Amino acid sequence: MHTFKKSTIALAFSALFSVSAMAAQVPDNVELANKQELVRGNGDEVPTLDPTMSSDTASSRVIADMFEGLVTEDLHGNIIPALAKSWDISDDGTQYTFHLRDANWSNGEPITASDFVFALHRIVDPKTGAPYSWYVSMANIVNADAITKGEKPADSLGVKALDDKTLQINLTKPVPYFTKMLAHESTFALPEKVIKQYKDSWTKPENIVVSGAYKLSDWVINEKVVLERNKNYWNDSETVINKVTYLPISDVNAEYNRFRTGEIDITNVVPLELYQTIKKERPDELLTMPSLGTYYYLFNLNKPPFDDPRVRKALAYSIDRDVVVKRILGQGQLPAYSNTPPAVAGFDVPKLEWAEMSQQERNQKAKELLKEAGFDESHPLKFDLEYNTSEAHKKLAIVMASMWKKNLGAQVEIANQEWKTFLQTLSSKNFSVARYAWIGDYNEASTFLSYFDSAGLNYGGWSNADYDAALKQASSVKTEGEREKLYQKAEKIFANDMPAIPVYFYTRSVLKNTHVGGYSRDNASDRRYTRDLYITK
Repeated sequence: MHTFKKSTIALAFSALFSVSAMAAQVPDNVELANKQELVRGNGDEVPTLDPTMSSDTASSRVIADMFEGLVTEDLHGNIIPALAKSWDISDDGTQYTFHLRDANWSNGEPITASDFVFALHRIVDPKTGAPYSWYVSMANIVNADAITKGEKPADSLGVKALDDKTLQINLTKPVPYFTKMLAHESTFALPEKVIKQYKDSWTKPENIVVSGAYKLSDWVINEKVVLERNKNYWNDSETVINKVTYLPISDVNAEYNRFRTGEIDITNVVPLELYQTIKKERPDELLTMPSLGTYYYLFNLNKPPFDDPRVRKALAYSIDRDVVVKRILGQGQLPAYSNTPPAVAGFDVPKLEWAEMSQQERNQKAKELLKEAGFDESHPLKFDLEYNTSEAHKKLAIVMASMWKKNLGAQVEIANQEWKTFLQTLSSKNFSVARYAWIGDYNEASTFLSYFDSAGLNYGGWSNADYDAALKQASSVKTEGEREKLYQKAEKIFANDMPAIPVYFYTRSVLKNTHVGGYSRDNASDRRYTRDLYITK
């Protein structure tokens, strides 16, 4: 039994924010346009609109407009109350009690604590096959790990509806960043009756019921996802945009052309080769921001010779990252030799031996390692490099293949796949080396490091007991300093084993119509909710 006492810190925190803190904040001197409709580029076709089944940024952006969790992020990436108006934390930090506000689903029915219980049971249940079940285990909710492994039933999860408006979550140990984790869609409430009635068809426009500011009105595969204002949203009175359309355009030049003709208000990305030109010609429309993101090449450790760390290190060492970030990308990206970006709050990028070498020294070491592993001119390393369809990824893959050929004599074939197919290729581990990226689910180093935990999403299949132990210990230590030391230790283990090649740390560049207000440029998080935006005259 927990000794329970209200945490004044938690209550004071949630009381700091008024309702309007999470809505469009229109300055007094701004005149709004009569038509409040927005078009956003979204990169790839959305694989799913089911929060439980989401694992990619294209889905996540749309889902974030349609559904809400206990907490959300404000314009600047700070955690603020959402469907929970406040919460208490027990003295030992292992029990959270959330007090829900009066809010309804889009069909007018009340959102209750049992809707959260249903959603969390659903995601950990192995029968669901949710790609983010590991995330709930990482949050250390009681029994989550055993349930995802099939050792305990889903209803033994440490979540309980004390009544319609009170949700209790019990953790196996304190997790200092637990509330940050709850801004991710895998933890959002779901409409139980609707899902049980329509099963896999519950996300169709005619069936879907949502909790967020927008409701799905049209979804044409490979063409558009259209959302319209949800009049039953608890904070609808503070919402300004009436309709938002997401366009799946993986061709960045095509997206740019549609921005220039006024068809798109906010792009997903900016064409690499046009960045400097755009910077000169459209300085008021170009936004370049810090980002919680790392670009990788993943190894499939189940496929020889990538089960050999010498081969993995040789390929990692022989990439000239300065050429990549300055000549190929040129948008302020930083070379990556570790896993976690410097944009993460309170994280210092570790000093790693291979990062301190000159590129010449790294190339030399790479040749030695590859030779030790049994590859040379008479027996060259050969493999396929997979990437998801995109001119930027293609350009970089060609550069990688060229560097590996020049520095190591490796023979690399590059191949592209559409996003949905590519995700299936990764999850079925049907690849040798593949382009990948991780965008942080919350602003803390563990969101990057836990990906490579044995129980994480971890498409490459790497497993290291010392790495897992460092992360496990980090989640239970009392101080930020102790946690930082353990994160640094995990980074060193990662660098020694090199289960993936960190290439660069992201910046995020988009083009935004100057009439769109409320878009924050100082937020390292990828989330930019439509509910915060507005269009001026």
